[in-house]
Amino acid sequence: MIRLALLRYVTILDFPLVELFIYFALYSFLGWVMETCYCSIKEHRLVPRGFLYGPVCPIYGGGVVLMLLFFTPLKGNLLLFYAVSVVVMTTWEYLVAWVLETTTHVKYWDYSNYNFNIQGRVCLWVALVWGLLSYVVIFWIQPQVDRLYDLIPYRVHFTLAAVILVLLIIDCTLTIHHLALVSRLVTSVTTLGEELQVQLSLAKAELGDKLSADAEALQSAYQAEVAKLEEHSRRFRERYSDLKAQKGYVINHEHIVKAAQAAKETAAMLKRRRRG
Repeated sequence: MIRLALLRYVTILDFPLVELFIYFALYSFLGWVMETCYCSIKEHRLVPRGFLYGPVCPIYGGGVVLMLLFFTPLKGNLLLFYAVSVVVMTTWEYLVAWVLETTTHVKYWDYSNYNFNIQGRVCLWVALVWGLLSYVVIFWIQPQVDRLYDLIPYRVHFTLAAVILVLLIIDCTLTIHHLALVSRLVTSVTTLGEELQVQLSLAKAELGDKLSADAEALQSAYQAEVAKLEEHSRRFRERYSDLKAQKGYVINHEHIVKAAQAAKETAAMLKRRRRG
């Protein structure tokens, strides 16, 4: 109990650590609600956003924590507040996109179709919206959240934080395992696809004595990996309709269909060669 009580005095820029974590969880949930509503209306179907299993989008929770820590002292200067909000939040979004793409070979959002974008990870209009959201959160929403937070008994803060932390750890562990599997399949399908294209070209030229056997084995492996990728990436593709792989990789439904078609074409060609 004494050690738990000491956590009360652990702060970051004068914000208690436990309080920041609860705010992180709350705004991660509110961000999930906002994105889910927006995307569901846009696509005319229920689209539960977020790559975690639970109803949270950590990019929003982390973003609001940054707002609280660095933007609150700027409340007296609205112009500076807005400018810093745009820069910091856009940098945060770019960093999150880069980490996800680097670790999973997958682009979860892409602004390439909008003007003034940077590698499709951030763009001007979203950056300006981040500035407006920062204002709404700091000046309108957070004061009400602070009042509600103060109504919760102090000991409940730790219990609530502990429960949320355990749930997030479980969710993150399952998600990371799933993402690692999808990432491996993305790489595997892409590599096998490249090898299959070589075999397909050689088969058309009728080169190599062992070509048919090698290509048939490759085709079987390729088709199996495509099926696995289709199954394990379905949850992410349903949540992110514009899901894309990094250049050179395969992930979205259109590419998977093309990959399966390539495997079928190779199998058909091998059958014709055997008959000949």
